[in-house]
Amino acid sequence: MSKVTRTQKPDNKQAGPLKRGWTTGACATASTKSALSALFKADFIDPVTISLPKGDTPSFPLAYEYHSEKSDDNYAEAGIIKDAGDDPDVTHGATIISRVKFGPKGSGITFHAGDGVGTVTKSGLPIEKGEAAINPVPRKLMTEVVETLCMEHGFEPDIAITISVPGGQKIAERTWNPRLGILGGISILGTTGVVHPFSCSAWIHSIHRGIDVSRAQGVTHVLGATGSTSETAACKLHEFEDIAMLDMGDFVGGLLKYLRKNPVPKITFAGGFAKFTKLAQGAMDLHSGRSPVDFDWLADLAQPLSDQEIKAQIQNANTALEVLELTQESGIDLPFLVAERAQGAALEILRSAPVEVEVMIFARDGKLLARTDWK
Repeated sequence: MSKVTRTQKPDNKQAGPLKRGWTTGACATASTKSALSALFKADFIDPVTISLPKGDTPSFPLAYEYHSEKSDDNYAEAGIIKDAGDDPDVTHGATIISRVKFGPKGSGITFHAGDGVGTVTKSGLPIEKGEAAINPVPRKLMTEVVETLCMEHGFEPDIAITISVPGGQKIAERTWNPRLGILGGISILGTTGVVHPFSCSAWIHSIHRGIDVSRAQGVTHVLGATGSTSETAACKLHEFEDIAMLDMGDFVGGLLKYLRKNPVPKITFAGGFAKFTKLAQGAMDLHSGRSPVDFDWLADLAQPLSDQEIKAQIQNANTALEVLELTQESGIDLPFLVAERAQGAALEILRSAPVEVEVMIFARDGKLLARTDWK
């Protein structure tokens, strides 16, 4: 059985408030859920609803479905057209297809790169070399879906999942994937499943309003986190009120400049090693497309604690994560050096404003890597 629904690319040019969208990881999860239902001799689920890490439960209409019931090649496929909302995402309108089939007994859940999905070929990424470029959170979401459906239908969770994106190799040319050694297509991404529309002015405006509300409520300690992982981790070390958690994202400069004129007594900055390396270098916009990591700068920073061989490895590294892993193996506390300089960069923007600053750097799993004293 097959069906193709001719669905137009979602229109992301709408008047009014900016519309959020859904990540490739969320679309892949929904496609997997629908296809797996068909593989178990049930119908394709259409629309298909999934649960995301922060409690969202979006529903997705299918754009494509196919079930090959040949005894020697039994698989099912489902596809969903990604809607990135009002975000200028290069994958907006792409079709995310999941093919599911039974794997060998005891093989567990495996992930594979189909047409248009990249393969990792270099170190320094959260996925091992040779693996499909499907990031950890989408893998976790799909694993949960597979385990739940397998339990409901009485099957062992030995399922091979292949994600493909027609045209993905062309789309990837407009991303950093080739530079990062992800070859053959795009990555399947997402940490929350939600795409928040990118608008510098709108986002910075919301940061300003967050500071205003905190000041009005007498809050004396606020949090500027680059993402959900660092926000959650920082909240385990400090008890922040909800209104104290500023949705900073990449816009540390917009936050600091407003805070200089509208001070709060204390601010904790929390983020990952790569993001805060950029802040330590003086960047005030931490987006990957607008402020690259300077590996020569990192090599010079580590130089007093390293040798020429390690310095050369840092200079030739593929990603900041690779540098982090390299220096950790060598016993070099590079995160603390970065945190100190990030704190200095923040204080320089604040000038003489009565604001104390603390910087925390976290690993991808939320482990604390570095923490400065208050200054």
